[in-house]
Order: sequence, then structure tokens, then C-alpha cells
Amino acid sequence: MRIVVPRQPTARLSDAWRHCVGTGRLDLALRRDYQESLDLVQKEIGFRYIRGHGLLSDGMGVHRPYDYAGERRVRHAFTYVDQVVDAYLERGIAPFLELGFMPSGLASGDDTVFWWKGNITPPRDEKEWADLVRAVIGHLVDRYGIDQVRRWPVEVWNEPNLSAFWSADQNAYHRLYEVTSLAVKEVDAELQVGGPSLAPGYGDEWIQRFAEFVEARDLPIDFVSRHAYSSGPVQPVPFGAHQTLMPASALLEQFGAPRRQLAGTKLADLPVHITEFNSSYRPDNPIHDTAFHAAYLAPVLVNGGDLADSFSYWTFSDVFEEVGIPTAPFHGGFGLLTHRQIKKPTYHLYTFMAEMGEQVLARGEDHLVTRHGDGRITVLAWAPADPTGGVPVAGHTVRLSLPVGAPDAQGSAFARRRSVSEDAGNSWAAWCEMGRPLAPGNRLLDALREAGEPARSHRSVPIAGGRADVDLVLGRNEVTLLELTPVVDETPEWWSDNRLFGLGTEDSDASVNRS
Repeated sequence: MRIVVPRQPTARLSDAWRHCVGTGRLDLALRRDYQESLDLVQKEIGFRYIRGHGLLSDGMGVHRPYDYAGERRVRHAFTYVDQVVDAYLERGIAPFLELGFMPSGLASGDDTVFWWKGNITPPRDEKEWADLVRAVIGHLVDRYGIDQVRRWPVEVWNEPNLSAFWSADQNAYHRLYEVTSLAVKEVDAELQVGGPSLAPGYGDEWIQRFAEFVEARDLPIDFVSRHAYSSGPVQPVPFGAHQTLMPASALLEQFGAPRRQLAGTKLADLPVHITEFNSSYRPDNPIHDTAFHAAYLAPVLVNGGDLADSFSYWTFSDVFEEVGIPTAPFHGGFGLLTHRQIKKPTYHLYTFMAEMGEQVLARGEDHLVTRHGDGRITVLAWAPADPTGGVPVAGHTVRLSLPVGAPDAQGSAFARRRSVSEDAGNSWAAWCEMGRPLAPGNRLLDALREAGEPARSHRSVPIAGGRADVDLVLGRNEVTLLELTPVVDETPEWWSDNRLFGLGTEDSDASVNRS
């Protein structure tokens, strides 16, 4: 059955999918490979904000206690903060500030998380913590200007509902939120502050208790944040992990949960930011590297903006060290890119979304159709992705009747198509075919980058009565972008295909087909 796409738009395409992207801890931004990867991502996708851990951890060197004249004092140093933020702004992306983790010189305990040991304990001195928050935010205002920093969201901590990230209880987080949010607003009342940055699996009562606390104390809050993942328990293997996956719709359910859970509270109408999302929450799960992953997440990117104001892919690059330094170019990292800028299939899902038009003409379970202001029609289509590990479907077909040009237009459209699948644009598959080399040389790196480029094709599609019929036959776990541009024929009147090899005559020109 052919789907007749209406001519009139039904909505504007939400850009919640590109509002923010995740990163490894912030001091990684000082590395060349990181900056080269961000250059590429910003050129071809263009995110607005970037969020990562570790702004206040020891690796950034902000909190520097010392003794002088028998008195404990603190210097706030911004050597790395300035370099990191400068690197972001130079690339057209601004920080989504996560305030964490605890500097060791201010920590109340020794509990840490990750290979790089981010401290997860409450501050031992709330006044010193508030001074630190005011110093950091105030410095950013002084350096970058209040108008700019007012646009940078400030999130209080990361996943305090998990003992892995917060060693105390919920009441202690409430106190941290109170002290922190008030300190932020002391710098400037129009700065955006929010939380609670919850990991999946929390009960309704957790976020509802948070809302009750904020309301009872009349605390500032400008947005609500949580995270979303769709993977099950970890099945560990050396240097990696495997997990079962829920359907992609589970991510959308998590995106929509805060508004349901906060209905009737003071927080009900606040913006909702999903400040991390992915399939697996492990940075060593090979599912992230596959063509399946792109097809699996396609309906999430297409529909997520209906449920949340932003949803931030975790992360843009495999320059990331939560479980240690990666041991191979493909190791199941979160990134859209591996080290050395090898593009994964999910990277192209994002580049395809970046080329969609502003006007939504149709959405379905396997497609999105948009129109640009100049009349171009763009179609994103994807094959069904089975999270239970079934054999990928080949030959799934999306049949569309697309409105191209004026309602009575005749002629043709130039159809340009790009695709990634199990068999095309799949750098991970190429790496597997190479024998999974741990440290490929330059020749193999070039081959992997080449394998990571989408398949490309083009053809002419007839237009009759302002419509073009297309049948998109999709390969296994394929995601494809089709662009249709009405043709304005500028072929010279003397041109004849029959004379291309000098075999025709002028007399035959009128009777031959012109291209």
C-alpha cells in the first residue's frame, strides 16, 4: 500500500534531538583527538550544548585548598575551565553545566566512581561548597558575559538516586540542591538551574518527593532533568559487556515520564531535559557500534521531541574513560565517532536528521517526510530493528507518494539517496572483517574511515500532477535519507545524446530525446 503524503505540513520538526550532546569528563576536551572529533561533529551535525561530568573534580583543578599563616584557605583556579569552555565556544557549542563531582579537598568521604575516581560524597562544608559554586559561575559570567551564561543550563549533580554516583541519601541530595541552587541564583537571578538528573529505574516517589521539597522550601528551579537507557543487566566479558535491550519505545516512555510524574506539582510545566540517553548505559557494549543501533534509535530521534524539550545522546565521541582507556578502536564506546574520527552508523542517523526540512509532512513507524523552505522534499526511512536479536529484515519497503513542486507540476525530480546498513556505511563490520585489529595502522584506519561513509546513489524520478512515487527498499538494519529536488531543465537546445560520440546529425536533433 502506497502512503499518500499530504501537501500541507502538519507540524514543524522539533530540534530537541540536537539541543545537547554528551561528552566524557570535561578535561578530555584538552586533547587533540577530542577537539578534532568535535570539529567534525559540529560541521556535519551541529549541536548547541555539550554536557559532561567532572567540572569540579580534581582533574579540572578548580578547588585548591592551602594553608597560610596557620589558616586554611582556598584558591579557585580556572586554567583548565577557560581552555575547555573556549574550545567549545570556538566550535559553536556551549556548555550545559553539570556541577560535580566533589573536589577531594572538600569531600566528606573517599567514595569514588569510574577509573578516574570522581568523588561522590557530599561536601564536608556547605559554605565552602556554596563559595565554590559562586566562584565558578561568577567567573564564567565575568569571562563570557552575563547574556551568554544566562543561556547555559546549570544542573545540580549527576544521578543522585544511584549509590554509584551519590554516597548519601535523598535528603542529603535535597540539601545539596538547596545550597547549590541558591548559590547559582546569588550570582544572577536569571541563570537557569535545575535537576535532579535521575538515572532510569527510580520510582515515582523519588521525583515527587524532590518536587515537594523544592515547593515547600520555595527553591529556584528552571528545568527538570533525567536520563534514559533501555538495556538490562550486564553480562560481563573481558574488556566489554553484553545486555538485553528493551524496545526503543521504552526510551520514549522514559522521556515522557517526568511530566506524568510531576503532574499537579509546581514543577509540572517546566522544561524537561533528558541530559543522557542511549541504548546501553555501558561504555563497552558493542551494540553502540552497529548498524542495528542506528535503525533502533531512528524512531527515538524522530519522535522524542514530542515528549521532552531536549534529549542528549551520550556521547559524541569514544574519547571517554569511565572504565579505563579503550583497548581497541571499536570497543562498544558510547560515541558517534571512535577515536581518530571513524564514523559509526549512528553518526549518520544524526547527519541525516541534520538535513531534514523544517516542515513535517508525514510521520510513520518507519519514515519521516519533511519539506524545506526551497521546496526540497526529504525522507528519512528505517528498517525494523529487532532488539531480541532476530535476523535483520531485508527488503522492507516504504512506498510513498510525495508532493513535489506545484500541485499541477509535471516533469522530474533529482533523487539523491544515502544509506547505512549491515552492508553499507558500516565501519564496525569492516573492522570485524579485518580480524578486529587492536591497533590498526594508517592504511587500515583509512579503510575504516572509507567503510564508514554512507552508500550513495542518484536517479531521476518522474513527477505527474505534482507527485512523485518512490519505493524505498531497505536492506538489513538500513537507515536511508532520500532528497527530492524538482528539476529545472537548462539543457541547451542543440544538445542531443545521439551525438555524444559524433554519430548523429543536426537533422536528427529534433527527433531524439534530450537529457
